[in-house]
Amino acid sequence: MNISRKQFGTLSDGRDVFLFTLEAGDLRFSVSEFGAAWTSLIVPSRKNGSADILLGFSTLEGYIHNRASFGITVGRFANRIGGAVFTLGGETYRLYKNDGNNSLHGGRAGFGKKLWKGEGYTTGEGVFVRFELLSPGGEEGYPGDLRAAVSYGLTFSNELRADYEAMVDTDCPVNLTNHGYFNLAGEGCGTILAHELKLYASSYVEPGADLIPTGRLLPLAGTPFDFREFKAIGRDYGELCGGDVEAAGKGYDHCFVLDGYTEGATAAEDKPLLPCAEVRDPGSGRILKVATTQPGVQFYSGNFLTGLPGKSGSVYGKNAGFCLETQHFPDSPNKDNFPRAIFGPGRKYREKAVFSVEF
Repeated sequence: MNISRKQFGTLSDGRDVFLFTLEAGDLRFSVSEFGAAWTSLIVPSRKNGSADILLGFSTLEGYIHNRASFGITVGRFANRIGGAVFTLGGETYRLYKNDGNNSLHGGRAGFGKKLWKGEGYTTGEGVFVRFELLSPGGEEGYPGDLRAAVSYGLTFSNELRADYEAMVDTDCPVNLTNHGYFNLAGEGCGTILAHELKLYASSYVEPGADLIPTGRLLPLAGTPFDFREFKAIGRDYGELCGGDVEAAGKGYDHCFVLDGYTEGATAAEDKPLLPCAEVRDPGSGRILKVATTQPGVQFYSGNFLTGLPGKSGSVYGKNAGFCLETQHFPDSPNKDNFPRAIFGPGRKYREKAVFSVEF
């Protein structure tokens, strides 16, 4: 068990950025204060030794210009808000449009572009880093001063744990997640299309124009979105758009509704951890299992990666990694039938996610 802290670089305004590296069990994990970004997860395997299974960059400069959002902590609101606008308490709030007509992942300078304050600590379960951030009222158009605290760490059971908390002094949409990209064969080792995925979901959020939800939750059965049993991620690409293989090549970027979620408790310790997803790589033998307290998971198959330079000479092309972003549903502030994603003085935001690794 070990925690180390070293300087990762310096921002243009002179502020230093530190990188924490944690070791527990058989894993080694690194996370940066800039963007509270996951930068590396070293995992062994029985077949081909250890590998870093997170896509990302070797330097701070990469994360400053991080177009693909590799590894960042996303906020205030992960995913999209349609029209970059919502109404709350009779007031209309207009957000920064950074995704066509919509707001995506918090806006122009969301939490993934902020310098968080990190501090390492140990418990009987493992080693962790707690990151804190203040988002002042009006930032990106959101109301209220929000204080966020995110803890990431490794347990002795080979788990990467994520604990999200936020307090805001007036009602406001809040939806935090991490945008880590995984390739269980190792970053830079081809595509993830042969990885086999299982989702603990029987329905998904129907996307409309510009991937903004229509408000309908559709059953998965008999569709290319049905991952209730293990199947290769790339198996049904040709059916995604009615057989138009070229259009279907855009791949998966959909929010899946997790089975068993019910609204009620707001404290993370009072919510059940729901099984969310399992991914296995036949080549390396590595398996990733995900559980969460959140109602949904955005499964993204790396469709818009376009030859981006990564670590140690790697180049990340289309489908070089996948994301499993545990979260509330996109555009929840504008959909009354979705689980409520408004938090404030009487409702603290607290959620968890656990990523378990087997090999």
